[in-house]
Amino acid sequence: MAAEVVSALIEKLISLLGEEATLLRDIHEEVADIKDELETIQSFLKDADTRAATEDDLSEGIKTWVKQVREVAFRIDVFMDEYLLHMAQHHPHRRLGFNGILQKSARLITMLKPQHEIASKVQKIKTSLQRITERSERYGFQSTGQGSSSGSQNLKCLDPRMASLFIDDADVVGIESPTDELIGWLLKGQSHRTVVSVVGMGGLGKTTLAKKVYDHQMVRGHFDCHAWIAVSQSYNMVDLLRIMIKQFCEARKEFPPKGIDSADKMSVIRKAREYLQEKRYVVVFDDVWEINFWGEIEQVLLDNMEGARIIITTRKWEFANFCKKSSLVHVHTLQPLPLNKAWELFRKRTFQFEFGGQCPPGLKKLSHDILEKCKGLLLAIVAIGGLLSTKDKTLFEWQNLHDNLGFELGRNPHLAGVNKILSLSFEDLPYNLKSCFLYLEGKTFEEVAQEYLTELIHRNLVQVSKVDFSGKVRECQLHDILRKVILQKIKDLRFCHILSNQESNFEGLTRRMSIDRVSYDVLKRFGDTHIHSLLLFNLDELPKPFMSTFCANFKFLKVADFEHAPLDWIPEDVGSLFHLRYLSLRYTQVKMLPKSMGKLQNLETLDLKQSLVSNIPVEINKLCKLRNLIAYYRDNQKDFSLAWEKGVKIQNGVGYLTELQKLYHMDLNHVGFDLIEELGKLRQLRKLGVKNLSKETTKALCAFIEMMNHLQSLDIASISENEIIDLQSISSPPRYLQHLYIRGPLEKFPDWIPKLQYLVRLWIFWSRLNDDPLNALQNLPNLLELKISEKAYNGEQLHFKVGGFPKLKKLSLLHLHVLNSLMIDEGALLDLEILSIGLCLELQVVPSRIYHLRNLKELRFHDMPQEFEESLDPKQGQHYWIVEHVPIVYLTHKVRIGYYGFEAHILCSKRLMGSEGQTINQNDDHNENDSNNINA
Repeated sequence: MAAEVVSALIEKLISLLGEEATLLRDIHEEVADIKDELETIQSFLKDADTRAATEDDLSEGIKTWVKQVREVAFRIDVFMDEYLLHMAQHHPHRRLGFNGILQKSARLITMLKPQHEIASKVQKIKTSLQRITERSERYGFQSTGQGSSSGSQNLKCLDPRMASLFIDDADVVGIESPTDELIGWLLKGQSHRTVVSVVGMGGLGKTTLAKKVYDHQMVRGHFDCHAWIAVSQSYNMVDLLRIMIKQFCEARKEFPPKGIDSADKMSVIRKAREYLQEKRYVVVFDDVWEINFWGEIEQVLLDNMEGARIIITTRKWEFANFCKKSSLVHVHTLQPLPLNKAWELFRKRTFQFEFGGQCPPGLKKLSHDILEKCKGLLLAIVAIGGLLSTKDKTLFEWQNLHDNLGFELGRNPHLAGVNKILSLSFEDLPYNLKSCFLYLEGKTFEEVAQEYLTELIHRNLVQVSKVDFSGKVRECQLHDILRKVILQKIKDLRFCHILSNQESNFEGLTRRMSIDRVSYDVLKRFGDTHIHSLLLFNLDELPKPFMSTFCANFKFLKVADFEHAPLDWIPEDVGSLFHLRYLSLRYTQVKMLPKSMGKLQNLETLDLKQSLVSNIPVEINKLCKLRNLIAYYRDNQKDFSLAWEKGVKIQNGVGYLTELQKLYHMDLNHVGFDLIEELGKLRQLRKLGVKNLSKETTKALCAFIEMMNHLQSLDIASISENEIIDLQSISSPPRYLQHLYIRGPLEKFPDWIPKLQYLVRLWIFWSRLNDDPLNALQNLPNLLELKISEKAYNGEQLHFKVGGFPKLKKLSLLHLHVLNSLMIDEGALLDLEILSIGLCLELQVVPSRIYHLRNLKELRFHDMPQEFEESLDPKQGQHYWIVEHVPIVYLTHKVRIGYYGFEAHILCSKRLMGSEGQTINQNDDHNENDSNNINA
């Protein structure tokens, strides 16, 4: 943990030095020295972490040393926060921060603080770091750069190139032409020693190509002796020469020279030169990294004018060029496999034992999408094809791999070789190029965070407690014992302090604070200007003194999570929290946001979900780093069945928020078309929700939805039940759309919806469709949830046909007042697990074909006719046999009009049981003997 803290500080210092070189002119050298000291300390810390993991205990001296490192790292971090905050306060109209535009002028530093004070503080930090480095030498710390730790010595390394040496000829695809070219260079040409260099990125198939050439019958017959040597990044030249000589001798069925195993380097070189004096030899050096390698080996492999050939595979162009100083060189630059060859190889590896070696039609498109990610990389095609050969041949399984390929590379053993081969190139980079290369990473913060959570789950450190209909993790928890271990680690590492009534005093250094169940007195006197993250839990009250001085007491705050806190206002000076990146007011009573929000230049997430905020100030459009704007509230005045999230009004200027990934829900009532047009600029959106659309604004919006290539969730709602929204104009919908919610009358069911191959959830409300929509939807390959509700369909019959909806798990048919017949063919809805039918008052009889839904786990009937429910009585109901196989059957009734409470009964074990729950928000004066009451 200390190493990671130091690593983060190094990155901040590099940014600071790069952007404020002039501003820090007089102390620039000292700050650079601090960075260098931290890099040295980081190496020691990594080794300490390894030793801590492999040794039973660390000495108290080392523990103290690590503690001191954390403390000085804390001081450096605070200093940089102070520095940037003061700059922001003196130059409020400039965009500041590590990625902002700073006025680089030495005179500005005098406006911040007297320059000697800054220099003095920097000098003290530098001195502290130097002393810490000296202490590390006293304790005998071993830097990771100076050797391997005790833990790493025991690790078993498997060379991922090994598989490339034993690929069957039938599996070799796309290297026929290069093979012929290389064989020609080996067999023909001058009698001078010639180097044939195969150059390309890791995983392209350099080793595979070289091995096929090396093993070719014509090559073996042409040369007197041959050898294959794997070099890699760490090699011992004497050992390589011994192996080479022995292979030469073995090829000629000769005994190796006497004493070869004990000979020194010069003796081995002489023996090799003597052996090769009059022989035509070929030798392959596979995976060469260092250009110095040729400087040593060229003295051994003499040019005897017998037509000797040396094949070298390398990732580095400069090595091939370096050989030209003393040899004739042919260079073959290996290219990615062309698409047709890549497909042939992919098909062979993936379907070698199934489907006659051919790709099923239903998987062909996704197969090509996965293959596209491989970009012709032979190693990736072979590895991923092998992995897919072990998977179920289902669209869902393959889609999951497609979407999470980056994560699977680091976790899945089938792809470990790919990860290791490609990582070698990165590890070989110098520090500055590593940082440069990492900036090319295309993942979003959210995707990286999801991968981190998934990895913790796969390591069984985090337990999943709730998943949604599609299997996505919604809630997770820790094992109680593991939680205790973590709490102790948090305390030992000073990662976070938990302030509670049991531990109400806080002294020390921490950048994270969790406040849980504290009393009024504890909270009102608490404040710490160093805190980065503040999390509030289980509070009965937020004292006014606490909130009144909040911004002054937490001026370095980056994360402020008020979810479920008893909060109804935000301080006017919240804009002074320059460093704030995350602000959650979810489930609070806050109604207004101050205009100073527009000063939060580093804010990335603003979560107003289920708060009472209905208007967002126009100043928020200045927040160009904002990535997630989650803003909607529930209208409690509507009937429960019609209640939905209400959009929040946003002013023009939203087009400047180009980093937004989530924007929901926007209220488009009484807005101009300029705002609609600005939405089209938000090309990074993953989730969009818009409310109160008119027919005209819908058409304008549809044109811009087509441009949102990353959109995964779309929620569209009309201004009223009678306002038609025309979605037919979308000709090219976002390709990866997964969730679609349509609330409003439609002139026609959109033609593009059946084309959404990745759609997993579809809800339609108020649509007033006259034609059965099931015909258009039944072939959607990934649809898991379908809800048809609120007069969405005006027909009398819905027909689920054989083979339709192959993946559907959850089906809801609600408030369809004309529906009187539900036909379910045997062989339809085979995977359905949850079926809900409610307020379909014309549906007098329980649909008998429910009996065929053998995978049903839960069946819910809401406010159905009395005769319908009576027929399900386990004792005397004539239709109970239809649902008897379902483990849980709910019957629910509205308790009282205008309230949102329900009576729930469960049918099981052939008897009608009382509710397992209690009424929500039920009226206090209802009659306990009323038949609609709940049996709590």
